[in-house]
Amino acid sequence: MSESPPDSRPRPALFLDRDGVLNEDRGYVSRWEDFAWIPGAKAAVAAFNRAGWLVIVVTNQSGVGRGYYTEADMHALHRRMAQELAEAGGHIDAFYFAPHHPEAPVESYRHPDPPDRKPNPGMILRALADWPIDRDRSVLVGDKRSDIEAAARAGVRSLLFTGGDLREFLVDQALLLA
Repeated sequence: MSESPPDSRPRPALFLDRDGVLNEDRGYVSRWEDFAWIPGAKAAVAAFNRAGWLVIVVTNQSGVGRGYYTEADMHALHRRMAQELAEAGGHIDAFYFAPHHPEAPVESYRHPDPPDRKPNPGMILRALADWPIDRDRSVLVGDKRSDIEAAARAGVRSLLFTGGDLREFLVDQALLLA
């Protein structure tokens, strides 16, 4: 789910991991009934949209490869997220996901070292190729060391989010005005 960039001028991007940054990480979240926003997440996305940043989700989704849920289930969840964000005045410009895993029982999703699965930088690199992104002004916010490593491998600054209110965290990091 992505929109066409309105113009080709490079803009900074806020790369966000999904589980643990935008929503509570309850383990393989694939159904709306199991989804809960992180406090301040919707407000943070809307604030970055207003500031002219691209907002891009980069999420490992090995639950697909493990057969816990389907890509269609994941896309349906992302559509619901987009609906709620729109109601809050925000939007995600693109969702990138990595369903592959070295031990995936679903053979089509098994790969010994999936290039998109964080800590590999594939999703970030694809976004950098797909969108007019100013890499030097961009930042990735993740909740795991694998997120931080993927950003480093892609040449993007990163921040480790350890919980709490996402908007307040980004204000504290001087990325957002209070």
